[in-house]
Amino acid sequence: MVRWLYVLVTGGVLTGFAFLLITGRYINDGPVVASVTRNHGLHTGDLFVAAGWAVGVASLVALALAQSRRERSRPRPGVTTAP
Repeated sequence: MVRWLYVLVTGGVLTGFAFLLITGRYINDGPVVASVTRNHGLHTGDLFVAAGWAVGVASLVALALAQSRRERSRPRPGVTTAP
């Protein structure tokens, strides 16, 4: 059940990023927080995108490391347990 939560979170974040890439602009760029070049800078909206990316990556890591209940309860082949 938890795996599906991770999958939904990751799918939602990636869908949001795809929308931002397709439109080519943010819904709310916000003011410039830091100037990168004369014509480009880091906006407050960029911080929201970075936070979303971090949530997506954390969700993928959790999904990759999570074991299902079946995998934990299933004995490994060739390994015997003592009585």
